[in-house]
Amino acid sequence: MKKIPHFINGQHYEGRSSRYADGFNPATGEISSSVPLASSEDVALAVAAARDAFPAWSETPALKRARILFNFKALLDQHQDELAELITREHGKVFSDAKGEVMRGIEIVEFACGIPQLLKGQYSDQIGGGIDNWSMRQPLGVVAGVTPFNFPMMVPCWMFPVAIACGNTFVLKPSERDPSASLRLAELLTEAGLPAGVFNVVHGDKQAVDALIAHPDVEALSFVGSTPIAEYIYSEGTKRGKRVQALGGAKNHLVVMPDADLDQVTDALMGAAYGSAGERCMAISVAVVVGDVADKVVERLIPRVKTLIVKDGMQSDAEMGPLVTAQHRNKVLGYIEDGIASGADLIVDGRGLKVPGNEKGFFLGGTLFDNVRATMNIYREEIFGPVLCIVRVPDFASAVALINAHEFGNGVACFTSDGGVARAFARQIKVGMVGINVPIPVPMAWHSFGGWKRSLFGDHHAYGEEGIRFYSRYKSVMQRWPDSIAKGAEFTMPVAK
Repeated sequence: MKKIPHFINGQHYEGRSSRYADGFNPATGEISSSVPLASSEDVALAVAAARDAFPAWSETPALKRARILFNFKALLDQHQDELAELITREHGKVFSDAKGEVMRGIEIVEFACGIPQLLKGQYSDQIGGGIDNWSMRQPLGVVAGVTPFNFPMMVPCWMFPVAIACGNTFVLKPSERDPSASLRLAELLTEAGLPAGVFNVVHGDKQAVDALIAHPDVEALSFVGSTPIAEYIYSEGTKRGKRVQALGGAKNHLVVMPDADLDQVTDALMGAAYGSAGERCMAISVAVVVGDVADKVVERLIPRVKTLIVKDGMQSDAEMGPLVTAQHRNKVLGYIEDGIASGADLIVDGRGLKVPGNEKGFFLGGTLFDNVRATMNIYREEIFGPVLCIVRVPDFASAVALINAHEFGNGVACFTSDGGVARAFARQIKVGMVGINVPIPVPMAWHSFGGWKRSLFGDHHAYGEEGIRFYSRYKSVMQRWPDSIAKGAEFTMPVAK
């Protein structure tokens, strides 16, 4: 059995806690690893290492920090397949999808390599009376990230490359369900030349998260996960004076207009609803079909959903792998049963799927509901599984009103051939990330990721320029030298003369 240690102060650390979690290979259902669950003492040790490393790291020129990130990026390029395999064997997503996740993580590192330019301030000379004024951005100190199971490399990379590029030191608490990728990132950062203590990894559960929230040396917390936990971390962190960036749940809709290319719509829904077994915060879980094309959409979807190739994600022809744990699979099964009980039409049932040779794996086939109503739990709540709901509406205005009324506002898409409809949709929809004929509109590294409403707690979206603002403090400096100081007291504000 593989034991997965913490990584503190530049080296592996077994931890002081006697609590462990089992790690599974979701394709086989077998226990594959033992993961230590950090005690508050373990967390304190990681924070202390980060605190001690902060003075020297924050004073390291931004260009030198960038050079270490350049080295790290080169190592990530070399180890793409290794990282993707770690993800597939612990998460379950297909290998090609895992490689795409790795590439998205690398793109954030590439963005962070531009930190000398990104941290530049502004300068104004002679604002009045021999006084010059300029601005700068400075690091916060020790910052922490709590990340989910569904993107064990990409989501941590939304946080730590930007944070350490800004001069902060970092403590990462990845999901205990698939922590190996985070540990490997720590090892590669060390190989790239990152000083000990700048990046630390502690595995754990709520006890570790609460310890990070409570620790007085942690200046800021970033989180991605469910809305109840996001709200909890935001509330508990901000009342202690910490900056908090907490991304929560989602219920992403794809609007199908009558003039849309239905072949493109079908392809988009298949990939966006069933890719990664629906375990994506940007997965499309609701198709809002406008007008009389609903039957045509459903007719196209049924055979495609029924013939999804579901198997071990390491097999090259797999289109969808297992769910991450048996517990999560049971949760999704509960939603399917609830949908039936509430009166939705189950037109493709994935519950009976068996994968030959992997009968104990956490598999579930693609599932499709029609005639779903806004009052049903399968519409209102985030299922996070391979379940797509069809909602029929009479017109464009009804589609917009339906989506805007939902508590989540993470991602949305609209498929249409009408530029006027597309423009109106982008302007009227109350959602943070919008795709026009793009089903999963995840922004590139130089933009920023984040939702509206109860999909985001805090003022800053993730990575991009929003990430720079979150992980640094703005400072304004006014300067005047003695030979320009007027004699006598001045009782007015400095003004241009």
